[in-house]
Amino acid sequence: MSDLDVDRLTTVIEDFNTIFIRLPSVRRLNFSALSVLHTLDRKGPLRLTALLPTEQLKQPALTSLVTKLQDDGLVERRPDPTDGRASLLSLTAAGREIVHSRHANRVAELAALVNRLTPGERAVLAGSIDVLHRLTELAAEPA
Repeated sequence: MSDLDVDRLTTVIEDFNTIFIRLPSVRRLNFSALSVLHTLDRKGPLRLTALLPTEQLKQPALTSLVTKLQDDGLVERRPDPTDGRASLLSLTAAGREIVHSRHANRVAELAALVNRLTPGERAVLAGSIDVLHRLTELAAEPA
């Protein structure tokens, strides 16, 4: 890995994430609420226990957050067909709309920034998409 400065890469990713997660959004929700909505959009429906590892919250805090999202009409609970004692969480139409509108807003904001890059910089960035995707896949695999 001598050709890759992992320390600098980490710092750049941290700085980019700091900017990216703060791009203007259509509706203001806290980071944990948005994370739950995005996880359910990509991976749902899920049991609450399946959200625990991805959301990095203790079960009481996550239960409270999901209840608030349910009260706000963004998440719904349905009986788990494989286990009558459990329920599955999924997005409502309103929850999906928040996720999709935030994504569209971020696409527009990021496109404006990307358009300020030189053609060469855009080419390098385009070549990085698959590598960054692969890193997220590796991170999701068991160690």
